[in-house]
Amino acid sequence: MVYRVTRRGVAGGIGAILLAAGLAAAPAPASAQSEPIKIGFSLALTGPLAPNGKQALLGAKIWEEEINAKGGLLGRKVELINYDDQSNPANVPGIYTKLLDVDKVDIVMGPYGTNLNAPAMPIVMQKGKVFIGFFALDINAEFHYPKYFSMLPTGPKPREAFTEGFFQAAVAQNPKPQTVALASEDAEFARNACEGARNNAKTYGINIVYDKTFPPGTTDFSPVVRAVQAANADLVVFCSYPLSSVGIVQSASELGLKPKLMGGAMVGLQATVFKDRLKSKLNGLVNYETWVPSPKLMAPAAAFFKIYQERAKAAGVDPLGYYLGGWGYADFQLIGEAIEGAKSINDDKLADYLRTHEFKTIMGDISFGKNGEWSKSQFMQVQYHDITDASNLETWRGMSYQTVVAPDDLKTGNVVYPADKVQ
Repeated sequence: MVYRVTRRGVAGGIGAILLAAGLAAAPAPASAQSEPIKIGFSLALTGPLAPNGKQALLGAKIWEEEINAKGGLLGRKVELINYDDQSNPANVPGIYTKLLDVDKVDIVMGPYGTNLNAPAMPIVMQKGKVFIGFFALDINAEFHYPKYFSMLPTGPKPREAFTEGFFQAAVAQNPKPQTVALASEDAEFARNACEGARNNAKTYGINIVYDKTFPPGTTDFSPVVRAVQAANADLVVFCSYPLSSVGIVQSASELGLKPKLMGGAMVGLQATVFKDRLKSKLNGLVNYETWVPSPKLMAPAAAFFKIYQERAKAAGVDPLGYYLGGWGYADFQLIGEAIEGAKSINDDKLADYLRTHEFKTIMGDISFGKNGEWSKSQFMQVQYHDITDASNLETWRGMSYQTVVAPDDLKTGNVVYPADKVQ
């Protein structure tokens, strides 16, 4: 499905009669300034990533409406053109080819997730376009494309960022844990995150006693969990996409997997729909977060979330929008600030401006470093606690059920260790 803002019509006119020559001038060509700035992208609106993609789209649409109410960018309205990639990486090359060759978009933004941004990169690079990857883990590490910029707050060590706080919290304990088991989905995101976990284990002096992958599409996680359980490691790190994350948590609960700490890089647990499905099974888990509604982080974003949460009721999307709603808005804030700052939609000028300036968004201040990654990490690890099977939307709205345990400058409390002490 494609969502479009109605294009402004261009009024044609007849030129003045050139009396001296006795000839009529040809009609004046339509000015490019009367056309909207077209920004194209795909998002997962169906399939397993849809709970996240839908909230990102609502955030983007709120930005579009607000920026157009202010007169647009560079005196031109903005038109968002997006398609549903159905959570399927195979659909992405065709979509981005259409956006560039048929829709003739001025700007391209990334889809949601590492596995979907990666196949878009060669298409975008061939056209020499600026590309803002959206929650894509270190996909520019091999390309080194100078016009790529990441909307993911991992910082200069993106692969390590997903689990660094997990290991930091663990090694601060007395006695220090000695062993870790790693289990990852055999897909690009999870492979990258697990590589980061291996590096973190080495950095923090933790011995890896189990390190295996499982295939995407796995539905029975009992063999995975039993194998991890047999390793009897102090720590367990899973690197997984949403449906796998849910299946792992359910299986771990059923089979009684209780290491001293478990979690790490499990995508999906941040979404309200999955929290509501798992409820008390989440207690004790220590997992990554990119944003939480703590007083410090909510302050610049409160006005947006008030609008988002009112709109979400009618739109039927994640009612809070904490995982990707705010980031969907900030993603377009970023490119909007760059266009206004560079005073251009020229890709070379935009890339130069993005590389050399800091940007203020509702989700934090951003500057870019090597490979277009953030100069400073804003990744967190949270521990879930005090969740009952009666927990509901009001529980997930605040911080009563989660504690930020790393990094130090964003901590709201200390990790409970071992995790089976969590109520």
